[in-house]
Amino acid sequence: MTATVAIIDYGSGNLRSAAKAFERVVADHGLQFTVTVTDDAAIIAQAARVVLPGQGAFGDCMSGLKGRGGALAGLQEAVLHHKTPFFGICVGMQLMAQHGLEHGSHDGLGWLEGDVVKMTPSDPALKIPHMGWNTLSLLQQDHPALQHISSDDHFYFVHSFMMQLKNTDNLLATSPYGGEVTAIVSRDHMLGTQFHAEKSQDAGLRLIRGFLEWQP
Repeated sequence: MTATVAIIDYGSGNLRSAAKAFERVVADHGLQFTVTVTDDAAIIAQAARVVLPGQGAFGDCMSGLKGRGGALAGLQEAVLHHKTPFFGICVGMQLMAQHGLEHGSHDGLGWLEGDVVKMTPSDPALKIPHMGWNTLSLLQQDHPALQHISSDDHFYFVHSFMMQLKNTDNLLATSPYGGEVTAIVSRDHMLGTQFHAEKSQDAGLRLIRGFLEWQP
């Protein structure tokens, strides 16, 4: 019997690419998972893994999560009650914070202490949004979910805002862009990446594999 990886559908535009990336990892490595895109609270709540992708503005994504079927209720039951391993991608990671300061102040899920703020690179020649391939500085390389990636890998970023964490214990990796940009975060059974793992080719697939194999 296979377990479910629930990719939450709350109106975000990159659901299919996320689903295809997870499906490929499952198939390539013979993992016992079935990948489903859903906003059904019962399916999300009972899933073995929960993934929250995202692109767009923080407030719009949070509103979409609240307004889409039972997605938010299922997410909270899975992650907070069942302690289901969780993976937030791009804005899906940012929503883990307490607040997002894009077009006003918006409450996030509050799973990590910190806010999502506008990027201000030290070099004015660096363009915002931060868009394209970049490397990582792995600060906690012994984290099990990171076992298949290294600091030599490149990952694909598209964002204008970044998470500022209050507790650096939650910071697994940064990326250089006119300063250190929060790139990977974690707390207990939760993982988040600012970059798009599903669009990061082989390196992204290896990170997804690490998440699926992770037993927090």
